[in-house]
Amino acid sequence: MPLYSYRCTACDHDFEALVRSSDTPVCASCGSAALERKVARIAPDTKADKFLKTARSAAAAEGHFSNYSKAERSRI
Repeated sequence: MPLYSYRCTACDHDFEALVRSSDTPVCASCGSAALERKVARIAPDTKADKFLKTARSAAAAEGHFSNYSKAERSRI
């Protein structure tokens, strides 16, 4: 279930809700179904590059390259 941000057009209440594809969300404040889905915020920059570099170094030290894509393996 994805997390969506909504704004109620009836009462201007902003909220987030976990929504299944078969469900219709309603406002948590007034119960109205007149909602406007807001543009999601961009995920913050993480330390994924550092984590990936560490995982690849460990895999290479162990003698396997499972953390590399096929295109990257051909260049190694």
